[in-house]
Amino acid sequence: MNAIPPLLDHLVLATPDLASTVAGFTRRTGVPPAAGGVHVGLGTRNFLVSLGGRSYLEIIGPDPEQPDPSDGRPFGVDLLAGARPVTWAISPPDLDSAVAAARAGGYDPGTPRPMSRRRPDGSLLTWRLTDSDTAHPSGLVPFLIDWGAALHPAASGLPVTPLLAVSATAPDPDAIHPLLTALGTGLALAEGPVALSFTVDTPQGPVTFG
Repeated sequence: MNAIPPLLDHLVLATPDLASTVAGFTRRTGVPPAAGGVHVGLGTRNFLVSLGGRSYLEIIGPDPEQPDPSDGRPFGVDLLAGARPVTWAISPPDLDSAVAAARAGGYDPGTPRPMSRRRPDGSLLTWRLTDSDTAHPSGLVPFLIDWGAALHPAASGLPVTPLLAVSATAPDPDAIHPLLTALGTGLALAEGPVALSFTVDTPQGPVTFG
């Protein structure tokens, strides 16, 4: 299986302490992530790093300038003890067709809905995605995203740490494989506790997060 999943759009590194995690990423890689923007109403903000090509890393955590949302922050940020990769996203050529194909293949990734965030320059970035909150609870099955006519984050001049590999463990890998196949993607899976990891190339050599 490919070390990098087909259709990979981005990896999500969630953290309860965004400033500390960004500083730690910078220290370990020698590459400072760029400010992404604010998810208004969701209580989060993010920092971004290109993984090469049309893929990127999202480091997401609480936004201290927003009130705590009543329903909790995305990706279970409020429940984390520390930073860890929690899930990933794929970007199929046609989001709605991919959702229909996945459902026909036995897996419902959820209904696409609009999302947005405010960039540091004040402009609004919009996209559509399937709701990660209704996705497979392990986080090992990706959610789907469609950037439409928006400039893809990986094409916005981000600092780069080329992605070398993505892998995961699950108690029952054979139960995950059919769901990935239904989405037209794959992931290197081994037996073990639920965990996702990735390795990037950096000026300080390969660095693994997970």
